[in-house]
Amino acid sequence: MTDTRPAACVVGYPARHSRSPMLHGYWIKRYGLDADYRAEEIPPGEIREFLTHLADHGYVGCNVTMPHKDVAFELSEPDERAIAVGAANTLWLENGRLRSTNTDIEGFLGALDAAAPGWDQRTSEAIVLGAGGAGRALVYGLIERGIGSIHLVNRTVEKSEAMRERFGERVIPARWDQLPELLSGARLLANATSLGMHDQPPLEIDITNMADDAVVSDIVYVPLTTPLLAAAKARGLATSNGLDMLLHQAVRGFELWFGKRPEVTRELYDLLAADIEPG
Repeated sequence: MTDTRPAACVVGYPARHSRSPMLHGYWIKRYGLDADYRAEEIPPGEIREFLTHLADHGYVGCNVTMPHKDVAFELSEPDERAIAVGAANTLWLENGRLRSTNTDIEGFLGALDAAAPGWDQRTSEAIVLGAGGAGRALVYGLIERGIGSIHLVNRTVEKSEAMRERFGERVIPARWDQLPELLSGARLLANATSLGMHDQPPLEIDITNMADDAVVSDIVYVPLTTPLLAAAKARGLATSNGLDMLLHQAVRGFELWFGKRPEVTRELYDLLAADIEPG
């Protein structure tokens, strides 16, 4: 018999490491849906055929991870967020058309909202570390929320300047050696680099002089508590990590594919946290 359940998948190469099946499988079970979510390892030479004939492969949509994000953006009809960031990570079929968006933006914002409700009403300036793809998503999200000044710190200042050209005058390029001055009294710091990640160099900055009601975000989720977040927690600051962002970025895709807006719960966080850091 043909499986007629709506199904979605994560597409990558490799894809077996992805925690998306565990995440979406939790929601499918919790809401009692007759649906499925799988991992598909698709080599680069086969990705165009797979995405172009997504429905023929039994899917209503998919998440896209490395190395297929550029192809996914090219083959789909991206929305405003995907165009702004220049990358698509969530695809869905709409009246036979392959649509796409970038949910890293709402993942970042959703994690901040959960960690520090009303943060955007108390914050007029922010500091973002890193001017790569993740940095673009974070900067765009902060602009969406009306943050007036975003100090973008990157080891290569030219990349920060390119981001200013892309997003406008609210983006203020800054050098790494300006961080101590920028952090004094700052209310929001977001790390969009790989510094502090397992097997990567540490992120060595001093947050002692940040405001007492500051919020610190780190998109790294291995380890779950980076040295940056440990320092923030020691000061009693609100924090969000890469797993928080991962969970919140998954919400919209699930709703697009299966018609149910899921809730990010502590139980779900603990489930994936135990898989990331067993024991």
